[in-house]
Amino acid sequence: MLALLSPLSGGLNLGLVALSALTSALSAAAGIGGGTLLIIVMAQVMPATALIPVHGMVQLGSNGGRAVMTRRHVRMPVVAAFLPGVVVGALVAAWLLVRLPSGVLELCVAAFVLYSCWGPGLPQRAVGCTGTVVAGAVTTLLSSLVGASGPLVASFIKQGIAERLPRVATFATCMTLQHLTKAFVFGFAGFVFRDWLWLILAMVAAGVVGTWAGLRLLHRVTDHRFDFLFKWTLTLLALRLIWLGVERLAGT
Repeated sequence: MLALLSPLSGGLNLGLVALSALTSALSAAAGIGGGTLLIIVMAQVMPATALIPVHGMVQLGSNGGRAVMTRRHVRMPVVAAFLPGVVVGALVAAWLLVRLPSGVLELCVAAFVLYSCWGPGLPQRAVGCTGTVVAGAVTTLLSSLVGASGPLVASFIKQGIAERLPRVATFATCMTLQHLTKAFVFGFAGFVFRDWLWLILAMVAAGVVGTWAGLRLLHRVTDHRFDFLFKWTLTLLALRLIWLGVERLAGT
């Protein structure tokens, strides 16, 4: 039955379902990291044409579940400003035919993440309404091109929201909106979601369980410890992106 979930083997399908639970727990507890870890592993076993759309639908379920579970803590003004940018970024991604050389996007994202963690804070204008719209558009475009824009969105959210629960809740809501656009973008491009539907649903269900477990851990973590964990998780992911970007540039 596991072999019927997708074109992959039963063992790989089971591994991806288990990984979805683990990475969702990581995102719920640390605020970030699960989506990037998931796409890195998926890239090892899935066809390139299916990687980003399938990952996007799984992350839609994972972030959507986390957003619902933490809805009382969502900062709606941030989400309301982020949404128009998401729409613009999705429309551009749907029509974009030319992309940057492989590796450049990863390096740009990593540089921004490291700056946000260790550099001076962004000016207030950057985290205001206009800056949030721009962030929504740019990160949605990047998400459709490289799959995981979570570190970039999290870096932006981190600048304007200090408390851990509102940060996790707002990040999850923004990412839900962003991943929702992938159904439109890749559907427009002709991707057949039906072939991967059962695997997507199984990974989403596992992700909901992982999110529930991760949120239980989040409530036990102090703000100071959470900020430390959040910052270092972002840093390690950024270093991984730098390695990946340099490797891809060297191969071109």
